[in-house]
Amino acid sequence: MDIDLITNILYATIRTGTPLILVAFGEMVCEKSGVLNLGQEGMMLMGAVIGFVAAVTTGSLFIAILMAIIAGILMSLLFGFLSITLVSNQVASGLALTIFGGGLSAFIGANYVGIGIDGIQPLAIPLLSDIPVIGKALFQQDTLVYFSFFMFALLYLVLTRTRVGLKLRAVGENPEAANSMGIHVHGVRYLAVMFGGAMAGLAGGYLSLAYTPLWSEGMTAGKGWIALALVVFASWKVGRIMLGAYLFGVASIMHLILQGTGYEISPSILAMLPYVATIAVLVLLSSNQTKAKLSAPMSLGVPYRPQL
Repeated sequence: MDIDLITNILYATIRTGTPLILVAFGEMVCEKSGVLNLGQEGMMLMGAVIGFVAAVTTGSLFIAILMAIIAGILMSLLFGFLSITLVSNQVASGLALTIFGGGLSAFIGANYVGIGIDGIQPLAIPLLSDIPVIGKALFQQDTLVYFSFFMFALLYLVLTRTRVGLKLRAVGENPEAANSMGIHVHGVRYLAVMFGGAMAGLAGGYLSLAYTPLWSEGMTAGKGWIALALVVFASWKVGRIMLGAYLFGVASIMHLILQGTGYEISPSILAMLPYVATIAVLVLLSSNQTKAKLSAPMSLGVPYRPQL
């Protein structure tokens, strides 16, 4: 491989991994509060279609990103009302949210299929973008990629160095004990769920506004499910999520890499790689359930009913 090919692979890997990072960060915070939200795919689709419609209608990418985030938050509030306030089954509520988001996004975006826009353009950082190999990959990306770097640092500091992170972990590990210490369990869980929705909506907006600036039904292509597996694969750790997302990113563009190096393999087979990798990760994790249980928040998926 020559240097240009390696540079382009790194560049494409980071772009492809960014939506996974965004939605996985949101899901990680949600799960650390003890709430399992399987509706990531539906929230991403709603963020993608609402963001794209806003971009076409207003011509403002800033408003489009904002609307994508709001769409994700509103979807997450629906899930929060069902699973936190009404104490319904979190798995069933999340699956219903995904189905609802998929259908509603297809309905809203029916008239916008085939429309193209000028999406979010890369922003080169002077001097740093000229560094060989890594310059283009790290310092010639769009603003949402840079935002994912910022969120990595912010979440690491908040979760490991602040009282906010301590309260979040306390609610996820033992909500009864957290409540006895004066922590509003439902309030923390609602905020965590809303953060997850905002990040999922932003990830969807990234797909329709930056990665491929157009709308097509089901354009997330299972990335919400991959992000769910990624959180478990990463043992609910921020750094591992970044690494895992980029590994999945490489798997997603493997067909382009092999074509560029001259190998002739069916694109359909290569397109399966991210999903095969997801299944392989889940199989490996399920083979060591003890380790998975030690890493997972103790109250993950367990409804909390405050004592009256």
